[in-house]
Amino acid sequence: MSTASHTFETDPSDPPPRRCPDLDVRDLEQRTRLMRIITRLIAVSDLGSRDIARRAGLPMQKISDLLAGRLEQLTLDELQSLRRTIDPELTS
Repeated sequence: MSTASHTFETDPSDPPPRRCPDLDVRDLEQRTRLMRIITRLIAVSDLGSRDIARRAGLPMQKISDLLAGRLEQLTLDELQSLRRTIDPELTS
């Protein structure tokens, strides 16, 4: 019978443990709510995705990410900017 003990050593070449600031629940809930609002506004808007992206000062890829549900690709500030761009009640 072996009496060898297992030791767990970290390899210096291993990347550090991943820390994701997006795991803040309140932030995630806010971004989720905004994403739902914005996707509905885009659906009923007369503006095209490219026009919305241009007016919000964001790359078209951000709109694509939003419409595909890739919430992790958008910050709260970007979502708020998009909402201000297409929500007529916020601009008046």
